[in-house]
This record gives sequence, structure tokens and C-alpha cells, in this order.
Amino acid sequence: MAARSSRSRSRRALDDSLQKPRGSIHARVQEVGPEHFGIVCVDCAKARSKWLLADFYGKVVMPPTEVAHNRVELDFMTSQVRRACQEHGLCDVLVAIERTGRYHHVVRDAFRRGQFETRIVHPYTSKRFRQPADPDNKTDDKDLAAIHRATTTGFALIEPQLDVSWQTLQLLARHRRDLVHKTSLLACQIREHLDAAWPGYGALFSSLWESKIAFPLFRNFTSAQALLEAGGTGICAWLRGQKIYFKLPSIETVLSWAQQAAPGEATALVHRRLALVDFDDHQRKTMEILTLERELSFYLSQTPYVLLLSIPGINVVWAAEFAGEMGPIEHYLNSRSITGRAGLFPSRYQSDQVDHPNGRLARRANRRLRGVLLGIGDTLIGCNHHFSVLAARWRALGKDPRDSHVKIALRFARIAFSMVAGRQVFRHPCVRERHTILDKLLAFHREHGTPWDQTLADLHRTMKHVPPKEYAVEAKPLAEQLHNLRRPHPGPRGPQRLGDILAIVLARLGVGLVQSQEPGEPNPT
Repeated sequence: MAARSSRSRSRRALDDSLQKPRGSIHARVQEVGPEHFGIVCVDCAKARSKWLLADFYGKVVMPPTEVAHNRVELDFMTSQVRRACQEHGLCDVLVAIERTGRYHHVVRDAFRRGQFETRIVHPYTSKRFRQPADPDNKTDDKDLAAIHRATTTGFALIEPQLDVSWQTLQLLARHRRDLVHKTSLLACQIREHLDAAWPGYGALFSSLWESKIAFPLFRNFTSAQALLEAGGTGICAWLRGQKIYFKLPSIETVLSWAQQAAPGEATALVHRRLALVDFDDHQRKTMEILTLERELSFYLSQTPYVLLLSIPGINVVWAAEFAGEMGPIEHYLNSRSITGRAGLFPSRYQSDQVDHPNGRLARRANRRLRGVLLGIGDTLIGCNHHFSVLAARWRALGKDPRDSHVKIALRFARIAFSMVAGRQVFRHPCVRERHTILDKLLAFHREHGTPWDQTLADLHRTMKHVPPKEYAVEAKPLAEQLHNLRRPHPGPRGPQRLGDILAIVLARLGVGLVQSQEPGEPNPT
């Protein structure tokens, strides 16, 4: 009861102020006086911006002035602001910049280098503050006035500053997601060209993109008739010459198709050429995605978000995308701050006796964070036993599947906040069959062919975030792998660098190299 009442008091304290917490400036204005508080308003464009300086009351100190986006003029602008503040007795000043894609970054960084506090005004906000005063007159000067009005009422918001590593993680995660979308589109185009050139050929392979022979045969032979003329012996000889692994039944399936294949379109050769061009592009993008995923692992291992790998259904990519869109967990007061930023709450309309509290999801939100949370929710429904049972139960009760996905995303946000902010492996039914973080990370690097030195470095960075009380749990599967690697094995064996890595990691965890030994088995060396 005491905890509940304290939470209620904190909510009431926040509701006592009508200003946004990240936009309130009235305490500073009262301290120096409104006539001594300066506001620099900036309306940004692509190659140049327009700015003015006024006090809190709106008295213009520096009239609207254009500034080109180059170092000389930007430095001169900051020196003008500093000189004007001294001449007119402005003891405190802040800079309010209208967000305009990425164009405002140049001006924002210039003021930050000049040690000015910068705040961001959303273009939706400046539009709403301009329309009552000038509904049919939109100019840069009118926008500057609207930015000033928005700032004085608390709508110029403090933007959290991310260091280079967080910004890099975010950019790489977004670029990977963009490449995945482009690769999916390419895959659809390739299948269309493939069916137009060789009808039914793509359906022969259960996994077309993982097949070793599908596209090499398509590239080397111009038609189904060419396959028949080469015959099984010729095809096998060519594949062996190219050092391509194949199975004889697969070749027989291809020849069986070629005997009954329908003729391609009149432009089959053109479709074949376009399919091969798109396939080469698809392969390049796929390799780039793998490289990006290895880089994401590098940056993820430096953050406490790596603890999320203990949840079944959360892999390295999902954890990295979530971390990139979230930023430092210190920027969030609680899990409601996460879901509020993502807009995972129903819109509400209330007027007098009319109240519609459960409308559709809020439209204005951070769509990228919302997309990551809902994507993780979909994955948890399919890969996490606890959440799949919950979704099935809600489905049996006739609940809207969209509502179920949002509920699971909300629950994940609460769990993730507790784990990342508390630097712990959270005890929750969804982690009852807990995955070990280091083992999952090691499997990821094996699948991606990561160099051993980078793999070991990622594991060392990850161990800094794993709570010491979890070392024994983390070490168990690694010790079993090392034990299996060091057992006597008949026949030649390849390089065993994995054993060296496991031994080093286990030593860092303070666990013995081998936990058990079979009777009669010699001691490992």
C-alpha cells in the first residue's frame, strides 16, 4: 500500500504542472527575469537557415537573419548571439530549433560547439502555434514567431544526446533493416523472372536461396533443353569441375523437370539475364547484412541490453535493434516511458459527458521503436512458450489478435526495463527455460563465421554485464562443449580454436575447464 500511494503521489506531482517536463523553462525565467532571458529561434532549410533573438516577452533583440550552412557564417552567428546577449543584458539564453529532417543538425551542432543549450521544436508544434495568428500566411518570419511562442509555453524539448557508439548502433541497425526490406523485394523479383524464363524451376528446391546448385545451373545452362542435352553425366562433371557440392537425387529431380518443362516466354533470355543480375545484387546485400549483424554484435556487447539474450525468442539482431532505438536506459524513468514514447497506448476523446477512452493506437509516436517492439512481440508469440500460450488463450477467448500483440509488446517492455535498468537476468515465466547469454552469442558468431579474435572480444565485453551470480549458469553449457571437444575422437579433426575460446571464457567465469570425465577416458590436455 505504501508503494502504491507513493506512486500515486508522484503522478499527482507530475500532473500539477501543465508544462512538459523536458520543455519547462519557467523556473529559469523567474530566476533571471523575463526581460533578461533570451530565446534564439531557428527555422532551418536545406542550404541555409533563418534565426532571430528575442527576450521571453517577445521583444526582438536581433531581427530575422539568414545564415548559410558553412563554418564561417555559423561561427559568426554564434558570436553575434553572444555579443547581443552581453549588450542587452541577457543573463540566460537557449536556442530553439525547428526539427527539419536532418537539415537542422548543422545549426544544432554549431550552437552546441558554442556552449549554447539547444532544444528541438517539432514542426507539428510550430504549425499549430502559427495557424491561430496567421492562418493563411506561411513565411519564415511567421514560423520564427511561432517557434518563440512554442518555446515560451514549454514545447521546445530537450533532446537527449547520444555518444558516437549509440548513434553508430542505431544507424547500423536501421541500415540492416533497410537492406532486409530491399533483399526481400529482390527475392520476389528474382522469382518472377525465374518463372518467366524457366517455368516451375524455382519450385524444385525447398529452400531456393540456400541451394548450392539452383542458380549455378540456371547461370550455366540457357534453357531446359540445354540441361537435357548435357544429361546427368555432363551436369555432374561440370559441378565437380566448379567444386560445387551436390547430391545425385537433386540432379535427377532437375532432369525430370526439364523433360516436362513448359516453354518459357518469348523474352525468356531477357528474363534470365535480369534474374541473374538481381541474384548477384541479392547475394551482395546478403553478405552486407551478415557483416552488419557482426558489427551489431560488437556494439550490443558494450551495452546492458545484451542481457535480453537470456529470453527465449530474443536473438542478437532483435536485441541490437531494440537497443539502437531505445538508447541508454537512463533516459527512461520506467517502462511506461518506453511504451509512451512508442505510442503503445489507446487514443482518447473526452468532451463533457462523451468519453471514448479506448480508441486506436496513438498516431504520433516514435514509429521505429513501436515497430521494433511489435516485431519482438510477434517473435515471442512464435518462439517463446510462455507468450505463445498467452496468445493462444486470448485467441480462444475471442480477443483481437492485434490487441494480443500489443499486450505482449507491453509486457516485454516491462521485462526489458527491469533487466536492463537493474542489470539482472529477470525472473519471469517467459525465462523459465532460460537461454544462456554467452552460449547464444557464441552460436551466433559460429553461424556468421566471425573471426575468433572478434568472437573472444565480444564474449569478454558481454561478461562485464552478466551478474556474477549468473556465472555458474552461463558456464555450464560452455563447459559441456569444451568437454565434448576434448574427448578422444577417431579420425582427423580440423582446427580447434573454439576449444581455446571456451577455455579462456570459462577461466574468466571462474569455472573449471571440465566438469565431468567418462570412466577410462584419459585426462584432457
